[in-house]
Amino acid sequence: MNTNRLSKKMQEALIKQMTKEAHASQIFLSLGVWADTEGYAGIANFLYRHSQEERNHMIKFMRYILDRGGEPEVEAIAAPPANPKTLTDCFNKVFESEVDNTYAIYKLVDLAFEEKDWATWNFMQWFVKEQIEEEKLALGLIDKLKIAGGDKATDESLFNLDKTLAQTPDDEPLPQEATADNP
Repeated sequence: MNTNRLSKKMQEALIKQMTKEAHASQIFLSLGVWADTEGYAGIANFLYRHSQEERNHMIKFMRYILDRGGEPEVEAIAAPPANPKTLTDCFNKVFESEVDNTYAIYKLVDLAFEEKDWATWNFMQWFVKEQIEEEKLALGLIDKLKIAGGDKATDESLFNLDKTLAQTPDDEPLPQEATADNP
C-alpha cells in the first residue's frame, strides 16, 4: 500500500527546497568565515547563527516529507558564491539570498494551492512568515551599515556595528504582531 500523501511533483519540489535551504546554510557559513577572517567576529557569529537556522529549515522540510510518507533525498549542493569584497557586498548577498528563497517558498505555496494539498499549504505558511522576518533582518543589516557610514565607515563605527550584531537577537518582530500598545 502506498502511504505517500505527497504527489510526485510536490515531493520533488519539497526536496529541491530542502536542498535550497542547505545551500543557504552554506552561503551564510561562507559569509561568516569571510567576516571572521576580516576581523568581524560579531558579524561572523551573527552569520554562523543564521547558517544554523537555515540548516534547521532544511531539517523541517526533511521531516515534513517523512511525516507525509515521502522519501526525502539529500542532494549535492553548489558551492557558495565568491567571497564578498566589502561589508556592503556581504550584507547585499544576505538580502539577495533571502529574497531568492522567498520566491522559492512562494512557488511551493502556489503548487500546494494548485494541487489542493492543504496540509502542505498549511506547513508552508510558517515559512512565508519566516521569510518576512528574514528579509527584515537582512534589510536591517544593510540599514545599520549605511548608518555606520557604509564602505567609508570609520573603524570605530565598524567596531560598534560588529559589537551590536554579536548581540542582535535572531528574531525580528513582525507586522502581524504589532498592536496599538506595541507598534
